[in-house]
Amino acid sequence: MHPAFLYLPGARLSEAELSAARIDGHVFEIGDAYVPADLIETADVRATAIATLVRPGTAASGPTAAWIHGAGDVPPAVHHVKRAVDRRLRPHVNARLVFHDTVLPASDLQLIGGIAVSTPARTMLDLATTLHRDPRMKPWMERLARLFPELSSETASVLRSLRRVPGSRVGLAALERLDLRRR
Repeated sequence: MHPAFLYLPGARLSEAELSAARIDGHVFEIGDAYVPADLIETADVRATAIATLVRPGTAASGPTAAWIHGAGDVPPAVHHVKRAVDRRLRPHVNARLVFHDTVLPASDLQLIGGIAVSTPARTMLDLATTLHRDPRMKPWMERLARLFPELSSETASVLRSLRRVPGSRVGLAALERLDLRRR
């Protein structure tokens, strides 16, 4: 997406001006930004809208990655990022961002809208293994499974092959239920 279509509050227009444009129907809010009302909301647009939160060396993950891939209309209230480089990073966190200090391998990353995002398969795996700590991940799993019907069974196979992964039993049960619903 061309940066000219992205309006961040305070850059070219103030928050008040962007709010007025939203009320008039000229722009709509997406993530931390506003985009023209006639722009189609794609993964590229969603990723670009939160690019300021995803710092270099990190990648959107969990519910944030699920939303970027198209699972759900509304972005998560709290965004999640993981480390995407081997070296340690000094996390820049705030109330709207959770930093997970585990490395995402390059094979589990894709570039969307200029930021690194975990692949749908890795996103589903992360959501499933986090479910035991945070039940709010379940709707994201369900929406992602609707977008990618084979993903729940593929992720369940991957999870079965892993050893000593916290949350794997709860995640595997949830993935199997999603797979049964699909049939």
